[in-house]
Amino acid sequence: MDVLCLGESMIVLAPAAAEPLRGAVDLHMGVAGAESNVAVALARLGARAAWCGKTGDDPLGRRIRDVLDDAGVDCALVQTDPDRPTGVYFKDPGPGGTRVHYYRRGSAASTMRPGHLAGIDAPRLLHLSGITPVLSDTCAALVDELLIDRALDPALVSFDVNYRPALWPVSEAGPALRRLADAADIAFVGLDEAQVLWGTATAEDVRELLPGAGVLVVKDGGNGVTAFEGGKAVFAPAEPVDVVEPVGAGDAFAAGFLYGRLREASLEASMRLGHRLAAGALQTVGDLAPPPPPETVRAILEDQ
Repeated sequence: MDVLCLGESMIVLAPAAAEPLRGAVDLHMGVAGAESNVAVALARLGARAAWCGKTGDDPLGRRIRDVLDDAGVDCALVQTDPDRPTGVYFKDPGPGGTRVHYYRRGSAASTMRPGHLAGIDAPRLLHLSGITPVLSDTCAALVDELLIDRALDPALVSFDVNYRPALWPVSEAGPALRRLADAADIAFVGLDEAQVLWGTATAEDVRELLPGAGVLVVKDGGNGVTAFEGGKAVFAPAEPVDVVEPVGAGDAFAAGFLYGRLREASLEASMRLGHRLAAGALQTVGDLAPPPPPETVRAILEDQ
């Protein structure tokens, strides 16, 4: 396979109308997960993408697999736990923004542990995020096995910091996520979350803090993205768009960038494709939007 994405996917429930959860009668049910979002976007681009995690032996777990299967994602490595539930979270829209309420403690995914991928053929690229290590001690040990110890060598490993304040405090997350990001072949981090985690003010500050990452991608919202590789630094401004909902834009950018690198495109071309996918996600309700037509993707990647 081209890419294997490992992490927890959950069911997300949100009011069907733009109203607070407390008074909502009708809820929309969807599937959410940073790593599976990347897998879906890559599969839609034409990559051979797989998602691996654990779900409960329940209708919610089966729904997750159905949705990913329908998107063309290989779910053959997904495990089912008969004793643990599939994780769920709720979105609560409000005047001050959307709050998130997680119900994932003790989920099937939290029981993943070292050896979870033992015996499989290494993909070209393994994609992980900073959400998985906070799910449990065994999940943290699994991420270490795959990213630090490189249990799937010779696969490249990409890592999206994806800091979730609701899951762990900065005092714990900062050192842990820095260690993991610095060990990745490709690392993604938002400048805003880097400022929270490490007190860095600029993309260059982040690079100084993470010299070990082979390729470091620092995202600065609507301003653009700076990518570092070796001694090279490239800035690509974001595409101007009318934002409908920001959720999923980071995952879409990561998928576009990774697809470009898998096709041996330049940093500049890979960033342009990442921006194009992120712009689509920003203009739609939900985590992901349909990708550009194949001929547009080819034109973006071939314009070196």
